[in-house]
Amino acid sequence: MLNIILFGPPGAGKGTQSERLIEKYGLCHISTGDIFRWHTKNDTELGQKVKEIMDSGQLVSDDITIAMLKHEVEKNPEAKGFLFDGFPRTVDQAKALDNLMESMGTKIHSVIELKVTEEEVRQRIAKRKQLENRADDASDKLDRRINEYFNKTVHVLPFYEEQGRLATVNGIGDIEEISKEIDKKVSALEV
Repeated sequence: MLNIILFGPPGAGKGTQSERLIEKYGLCHISTGDIFRWHTKNDTELGQKVKEIMDSGQLVSDDITIAMLKHEVEKNPEAKGFLFDGFPRTVDQAKALDNLMESMGTKIHSVIELKVTEEEVRQRIAKRKQLENRADDASDKLDRRINEYFNKTVHVLPFYEEQGRLATVNGIGDIEEISKEIDKKVSALEV
């Protein structure tokens, strides 16, 4: 089983690169953002809570997020592996994810960081907002999400780096070249 976390700020290209990794390695994609959007779109009880939190630009609490991830992982017992996108955002979440993987007899093999500047992120999201008009791309919410990443979430990376599980890829440039760099990192993993 191959388990990877794709890490980067909003607009770093995680969605695009996730699709490529899923196709190549047959991974089950678990995106907290997608899970949250599904629940809000389907107006589940959890979705109503998540919508209120997301609409304010805040992060969904660890207990809600971890419960949803556990449910998603358990729904896919025959998966070749998992690609986590948008999670973890704190060291406590990273530890909880490690515990979840360990309970399944596996682990997170690598965290691939898409390194992108804040300026680049803002330009990409401005374009995405015109195309998709996502509620979480509104400027006030976007500012909170970007600040949250660069001031808080990014501090999860040393946790993985200390364990030798962090691989950094330049997320600015040609999509194909970025994909090739990510593939080199994944191919080098010992699973």
